[in-house]
Amino acid sequence: MIALLLAALASPAASTAPPPAVAPADQRAAPLARAVALADWQLARMNDAAHVSRATGETRKPRAWEQAVFWVGMTALADAGAPPRIRDAILAMGRANDWTPGEKPYFADDHAITQSYLWAAAHGAGPAARGPATATFDHIVDRPAVTTLAFAVPPSGYGATECLTRWCWCDALFMAPPALAELSRQTGNSKYRDFAMREFWATTDFLLDPVEQLYYRDSRFFERRDAKQRKQFWSRGNGWVFAGMARTIPLLAKGSADRVRMEALFRAMAATLKRVQKPDGYWAPSLLAPEDSPPESSGTAFYTYGMAWGVNAGLLPRADYAPVARAGWAALERSIRPDGRLGWVQQVSDRPESVQADDTQFYGVGGFLLAATQIAALDRVTR
Repeated sequence: MIALLLAALASPAASTAPPPAVAPADQRAAPLARAVALADWQLARMNDAAHVSRATGETRKPRAWEQAVFWVGMTALADAGAPPRIRDAILAMGRANDWTPGEKPYFADDHAITQSYLWAAAHGAGPAARGPATATFDHIVDRPAVTTLAFAVPPSGYGATECLTRWCWCDALFMAPPALAELSRQTGNSKYRDFAMREFWATTDFLLDPVEQLYYRDSRFFERRDAKQRKQFWSRGNGWVFAGMARTIPLLAKGSADRVRMEALFRAMAATLKRVQKPDGYWAPSLLAPEDSPPESSGTAFYTYGMAWGVNAGLLPRADYAPVARAGWAALERSIRPDGRLGWVQQVSDRPESVQADDTQFYGVGGFLLAATQIAALDRVTR
């Protein structure tokens, strides 16, 4: 297995500069080996939510976002050279779901699973794997929702919030844009990517704090402050955005206005996140309130992924940001519990909350897999 894991970690491209020192083989294999072990742990429990300490109505739904983010991480792991069973599991899941998105056609969380379907379409399943997603996105793009981005929960409950038909909560910027951009890449039809960029920038203009370069989870948090009068920026919420940009940027044309702008936003956000990382490598559940905060692995996973990806993509200086990514990865490694689960995952929420050592969730595992693949790439060379 180790030989297979290392196959994707070939020697770096030729350069006129003196060859850098290559990391030892066992060091390069370790992140992927850890990711495969965690993936196997989670695969054995896909039909049993007993390990989730606070399961929601969507936890057991194989097309809903909680499990979908795990499958997104699985696609990255498969691309990084994991054993064939990882790819096979993705394809089997898609076939079992009939390649169908989640239940609500305009709800971004129900689009997350299509990222794995589109991957499958390009990795053996063929065009049929993207058929239902294409139909859903055609409906949305051709008949876009008309509503404000203000987040107002009606008396009938959270799920009836009108603006959820658009991207009025920052999590949506991970769930939907990478799928739409990838569908444009596969079909050659730019309308999906163009729609995604229009909505991405509308959400960003609305939710991004221009001072901190961090996103409010939604408009209900604009005026919210803690006891020390600090703004509340939820770690996993911003993690969704940061990781979502890492997945979207490569699908935008180099030099395009959208890509240039998103790369600048990614760098600005990275600078803030570097500044607020805790000494133990984690990011606090409330980013500007690190004191006495518990470990939290889901936000940390998405930041570690984004930081390592940014270095690998040449967007972030290695000397400044590789240590940030490695500190985050060390924290994630410490989050693995004795029974093999990923612990310290804040449960489903929309704001910072308490976290327990054994708390785990599908999406946290997905974030860990994403982080592992980019840390493995970071480990190809040491400088």
